Amino acid sequence: MKIVHAQTVLAEEQLQELKKKCNSSSTKEALTIAVEHYLECEYTDMNEDMWAKKMEKIVQKKKERKN
Repeated sequence: MKIVHAQTVLAEEQLQELKKKCNSSSTKEALTIAVEHYLECEYTDMNEDMWAKKMEKIVQKKKERKN
């Protein structure tokens, strides 16, 4: 595996919110956590299956709440 250095530009407020959400004071760590989550999350595949899975989970949660 080859490791590369990548950069981006963010508004300061976005970076602070990301650090808060990732529970990290480090920019590098917060960005790493965010990228790993995005790559692993089933909802980042923008296709019909993604919406079907999301709807299934919503329906399941509603059924569980009723019981």
